[in-house]
Formats: sequence, C-alpha cells, structure tokens
Amino acid sequence: MLTRGHLADAIVGWIARSPSISEQEADLIYFRIVTANMQFILTLIIIIFVFLLFHMLLDTYKRYFDEVVTGIDKLMEERAAISLSPELESVEHKLADVKRTLAERADKAKRAEQQKNDLVVYLAHDIKTPLTSVIGYLSLLDETPDMPDEEKAKYIHTAWEKANRLRTLVNEFFEITRSHSESLPLHKTKVDLFYMIAQISDELYPQLNACGKIIENHVDEDISVYGDSDKLARVFNNILKNAISYSAENSVIKVSARELSEWTVIQFENDGEIPEDKLNVIFDKFCRLSSARLSETGGSGLGLAIAKNIIVLHGGQIKAESGNGRTAFIIEIPSASSQIPVTAS
Repeated sequence: MLTRGHLADAIVGWIARSPSISEQEADLIYFRIVTANMQFILTLIIIIFVFLLFHMLLDTYKRYFDEVVTGIDKLMEERAAISLSPELESVEHKLADVKRTLAERADKAKRAEQQKNDLVVYLAHDIKTPLTSVIGYLSLLDETPDMPDEEKAKYIHTAWEKANRLRTLVNEFFEITRSHSESLPLHKTKVDLFYMIAQISDELYPQLNACGKIIENHVDEDISVYGDSDKLARVFNNILKNAISYSAENSVIKVSARELSEWTVIQFENDGEIPEDKLNVIFDKFCRLSSARLSETGGSGLGLAIAKNIIVLHGGQIKAESGNGRTAFIIEIPSASSQIPVTAS
C-alpha cells in the first residue's frame, strides 16, 4: 500500500467500495489520478487559500474603513471622541488633529462674527448720541427764529462739533474694518521718523496747548523706518492723542527711538498709569480707560486697535507697559536700513 494521509485513505476507501475493485487497485487508481493531476490540484488549493486569505483581509480592511468613516463623521460632532483600533493609531491622531483644527477655526469664525456684531452695536451706540445732539440743536434753531445771535452761534458751533464727531466715528469704523484686512495695501517707503513726529506734534498743538502739555521729540534725525508713511502717521497720531487724553495736566509726553540691527524701537511715554485689567485689553476694539463711553476724554475706542492692526501689517509689534506713575507704548518696526537694498555706485 502506498503511503498516504487520512484524506487519501478516505478517497481510496470510497473507490474500493465498488465490488469489482480491490483495495490495492483502488490505491493504484488514486495514485495515478493524483500523479497525473498534481499541478491542477496544487493550483486549486492555492486558489482556495488565496481566496480565503483575500476574504479575511477584505473583512479586516472593511472594518478599518468603517471605523475611519465613523471617525470622519465624528469630526463635526463637538463632544464626540474619535477612537479607532490600535492598528489605526496614526490615523486616529490625524483625525483628532483635524477635529481640533476645525474646532479652532469654528471658534475663530464665531469670535469674528461676534466682534463684527459688537462693532455694529457699539458704532450705533456712539453715533446715536452726537446725532441726537445735532438734531436737537438744529430743531431748536429751527423752532426759535428770533434766538439771539450770540446764543444761535453757540448752538451752531456745538452742532458743528457733534457733526465732526460723527464724521470721525464713521471714518474710524471704516479704518478699523480696512486695517483688519490683510489685503490692505501698504505703500512702503523710507520714512524720516524725526520729521514725522515733529509734524504730528505741530498738528496736535491746539489740544496740547488747551491742557498745558508738550511733546518732547527725542528721536535722532538720522533714524528712519520702512513703511507706509500715511498709515504710520495714523498710528503715531492715535498714540499721541491717547497720551494727551489720559496723561496728567501740564505734563510732558516723551517720544524716543533707537535703531537695532533690523528693527527700530519707538517709545511714547507719558505720566499716568493704566489699570492692570485695562492693560491686557488696551488694544481691543472699543476699549476705553474711562468707564463712560462718551466721556470728555473718550474717543471711539478704536484708535489703538487701528494702530495695532497697522503695525502688525508692517510685520512689527506694539505693546503697552505701565507702572510707577508712567505709561509707555513701545513699537517695533523694520528699520529702513534692513529693508532697502544697498545699490553699488
């Protein structure tokens, strides 16, 4: 008897059941059949094995795919945690990163929408008061044609001042909207810092003279910065106006600058401190040191926010420091020497 396994024994036994075939003949028949068809049999076995293996892998990958799809569905669910099989740990981490990024973007968009709504509400609030005053004074003038000329001139002047405030508020509203956009064009040139500070100081002379304050320009005449002159003038003007409004009477506002290798550091210093709770939000829109939104010193609350946006667009930074009875606004902006290429003569 030929050597064979249990399966072969079963096949030979089945063939030997025939009355005309002995077990030895059945064994020989089996051997001949197996020998003649060995390649086919092996091929069939391999095909079956590959099919079963493919089916197992397909089920595994289908399960993984279903897990990934479920994880993707959870990306937009705020509190749903993404949990995958240990084999998919790297995919789980990537999905978690995407979920965190989407949440941050959604939160940022929500804050931006809230800021936009606040901007409209605050602007409407600020416009309402001077607008009501203008209408009130004009109505009074219209209803009292025989009003004395001196009193009439007084009301006309007051209405004119309120109308100018309205114009300032509207202009600052558009300025903060435009300066907050990265698409705001900057026309950069070499800016003479000493001359710009001197010019702004002259323009602010009426406000300075009214409260007995002066601006001391300690900027060296050879210091220049590289930026948009009109927008930088707006920044310095806003900071100096803020210093005039909140510094002590008959005090000195000092402006100084020093040039580093790539940056120019500009400092505006005045008497008077900023409360710590205000110092952290001093550059936020509508932040005022005065609790009254329309106090005598309070502007629109947009000036420093506009200043910060413009400096950031220039690739610089601005900060406020306060203590020991003094307040300083410090600006870092690219110096002209680091930005303008030197051409060979």
